[in-house]
Amino acid sequence: MSADAGAPTDTTRHENEKTFFGQPRSLANIFGVEMWERFSFYGMQGILLLYLYFGVTEGGLAMPKAVAAGIVGAYGGAVYLSTIIGAWIADRLLGSERVLFYSAIVIMCGHLSLALIPGFGGLGVGLVLIAVGSGGLKANATAVVGTLYDEHDPRRDAGFSIFYLGINLGAFLGPLLTGLLQSTIGFHYGFGLAALGMAIGLVQYSFGRKRLPAEASVVPNRLPRSRYVLWICIAVAGVAVIVVLTLVGVIRATNLSLVVIVVTIVAAVAYFVVILSSNLTDVERSRVYAFIPLFVASTAFWSLYQQQFTVVTFYSDTRLNRDLFGWDFPISWVQSINPIFIIILSGVFAAIWTKLGERQPSTPIKFALGTAIMGVAFLLFLPFAGGGENSTPLIAMVGILLVFTVAELLLSPVGLSVTTKLAPKHFHAQMVALFFLTVALGTALSGQLAELYSPETEGWYFGILGAIAIVIGAILALMAPMIRRLMRGVR
Repeated sequence: MSADAGAPTDTTRHENEKTFFGQPRSLANIFGVEMWERFSFYGMQGILLLYLYFGVTEGGLAMPKAVAAGIVGAYGGAVYLSTIIGAWIADRLLGSERVLFYSAIVIMCGHLSLALIPGFGGLGVGLVLIAVGSGGLKANATAVVGTLYDEHDPRRDAGFSIFYLGINLGAFLGPLLTGLLQSTIGFHYGFGLAALGMAIGLVQYSFGRKRLPAEASVVPNRLPRSRYVLWICIAVAGVAVIVVLTLVGVIRATNLSLVVIVVTIVAAVAYFVVILSSNLTDVERSRVYAFIPLFVASTAFWSLYQQQFTVVTFYSDTRLNRDLFGWDFPISWVQSINPIFIIILSGVFAAIWTKLGERQPSTPIKFALGTAIMGVAFLLFLPFAGGGENSTPLIAMVGILLVFTVAELLLSPVGLSVTTKLAPKHFHAQMVALFFLTVALGTALSGQLAELYSPETEGWYFGILGAIAIVIGAILALMAPMIRRLMRGVR
């Protein structure tokens, strides 16, 4: 696109550089909306599982724990699965920036539904709206960040690490404040605070939209108007199928996570087939092939990491000693430990990658280390296996979640960054959605796996899952030279 058409000139880019932690100034705007969205998302998710299985007298819905864990896993998977919808709308209809803005509105409405509509009605409406809105925002916020950098800009990984800091500022504050409200005056006040957080993020973002590069609003592969009716019919048919399957009992609360797993696998395979069968250059096609083993490793990582919201929550409720100077702090506060470490260490990792420059480990090696270290984190539960109620010291959980954090910083922000670099020209947002499909699949798997967890078998549970992750990491490290060749110059 020419400068006359609205694209920023090199001079404009230069003037905007090094004004936000050494990054393009517009990163601050996206940092803000993502921070508040994560505040609302993790604030709500921090109390969601408790809301499902706590008794009615405690303000909950009194579901069995296994069903509650499956629903949380399915919901989390659906959030990331819906990135496909948000990315497709961005690439074919509206552009990433507009989808980001409208998605924030949908998210706010979802949190309001949870806060204001009691019982299962508010739960269903709220989770659907939040899942759809979060999917649209997540894929496109990442895509918009990618437009701030040239492909070979050495600041790129550092910029995504700073963006990740915004995510975790919100993730730290959300569970703390919603958990405090939930434990003192009730669940619906916690959900209401999540809605307020998203409203603040929306207002903040609306004031800075004009500063974003013109590329953020580009529709790279616009859908011809002649095909609008076809896609409207496909969307209506898809919703109808879901409704019918729910009414006849094929989709149930007890099998939601399994349904999401199957749908995500089908969607991922279909996405790879569509992209690879498109009119790509040889370099673009090779880079998509390079992404496949990274997809597998990322899925394995997230299937363990996302158990913070299922197994770790159960563990914190019954096995963790939460006594803090004579006061039992809220269960959801455990979920703010990981974001604290992210806030502390994300800048350290960004500085390390910047300092090392071309000498830093390649992306496949970072993925391999992240996956293997996540496995080690699960093995660290083994010394406490079989202990009684409140037998695990709080400092032990802090140490385990520190290892979670190191693994996350090696894989997640790097994964966001490499996805934007490997993406074919006409599938920019949709490749980001493919990365989020690894989170979708891993999160749904975390819900399904959580149904196998019990205090009686936790030694085998943590040991086997940890060992599998370490083996996957080792295999990926051995494949790293081949993957780098397929990446065609991308590190």
